[in-house]
Amino acid sequence: MTDSDVSADRQAPPRDTDFTAEVIVVGGGLVGATLALLLGEAGVAVRVLETRAQPLDGEAVGKGPPAARVSALTPVSERLLNNLGVWAAIAGRRITPYTGMQVWEAEGSGEIRFHADEVGVATLGHIVENEVVLAALEARLQALPSVRIDYGVRLRALQSPASGRRLILDDGRQLQAPLVVAADGARSQLRELAEIEVRERDTGQAALVTTVRCERSHGGVARQVFRADGPLAFLPLTVDGDAHYCSIVWSTTPDEAKRLAALPDEALATALGEAFEQRLGRVTVTGVTARFPLTQRHAAHYVEPGLALIGDAAHNIHPLAGQGVNLGLMDAAVLAEELLAARRRGAGMGDVRILSRYERRRRGDNGLMLALMDGFRVLFGAQAPALRLLRNVGLSGADRLVPVKRLMMRQAIGERGRLPARCR
Repeated sequence: MTDSDVSADRQAPPRDTDFTAEVIVVGGGLVGATLALLLGEAGVAVRVLETRAQPLDGEAVGKGPPAARVSALTPVSERLLNNLGVWAAIAGRRITPYTGMQVWEAEGSGEIRFHADEVGVATLGHIVENEVVLAALEARLQALPSVRIDYGVRLRALQSPASGRRLILDDGRQLQAPLVVAADGARSQLRELAEIEVRERDTGQAALVTTVRCERSHGGVARQVFRADGPLAFLPLTVDGDAHYCSIVWSTTPDEAKRLAALPDEALATALGEAFEQRLGRVTVTGVTARFPLTQRHAAHYVEPGLALIGDAAHNIHPLAGQGVNLGLMDAAVLAEELLAARRRGAGMGDVRILSRYERRRRGDNGLMLALMDGFRVLFGAQAPALRLLRNVGLSGADRLVPVKRLMMRQAIGERGRLPARCR
């Protein structure tokens, strides 16, 4: 072997050729796993790259104290997961259906209530621990021969040869596929490597999350109070048949979130009970408390030749309406629908014309939801007396207008625009 051969070998890490993927999904969270399942069950060769060292323990998930991170899955998301054959496994672990919603203004009398009966549905949604959903998805993926999941994998570089996108991993391996999908979260490394611009808006808030047990049962109602510092949500959880638990998401100032997170559990429970106006009686903190900054992001574009962004990699929304995961699942369903339709016609997976159809179907809806949530944040954070009066009158007025309430509820349960076939 010559010196030049040795040099060339050092510069070209070995390729991993034992699995030829049509699509590589970077990120094996809820949205990435859903996309992999949608494609994999149709026979598409999918490779998933996940930074976690190993899959979740399906026997342990959904037992013991609830996890801090939960999602409010809409009936549309439920349909998708049911069509993928994972909803039964999710329901068999731990979910909490909610049939009612209650929203009120802390500084005034404005209040609005919703009930599933008003729009003819069984539930308005389900509060589910994220890891419960992910464990069910991973179990299905592991049974598919067309899907391979690599755990403990990190990216080092992204290249764009004519034959498709190439990923260089931190262990030196090279992976290549006609299409690479970024599903690696709000701080997407793949999006950064692709140098896709992101429009960021600092909300000036941070979220405090924990789990509590309340003196009174939640009754299957999701509750949210708009306070001067930000919205506080008590999301219903049922643990071993006990309907007194709630998952807390308190959006407040970064300094206040830091102060609250440092409080002993008893003092935090007192602060939560007072901020929530004791609507469910005395509160006891039962879970780990965490906080994280709230930054709203939207990618300048979702697709390039051989590359697509989905979920939080494409858009990151304020949690006040609980729509983040639902928007991401819809991204996955629409992208899969467009890719499978193109594949049946013999079109290439990485063809930007195909990927652009996905972007056209999703970018507008995602952008509208981001704008609405930012508008709500600003409106309910304003302290001018005239705006406080407007909020109170608006909430109470909307509560009496049945057609307006039905429209709002249809939006909240995900019945918007042209739904992909797997969500109908």
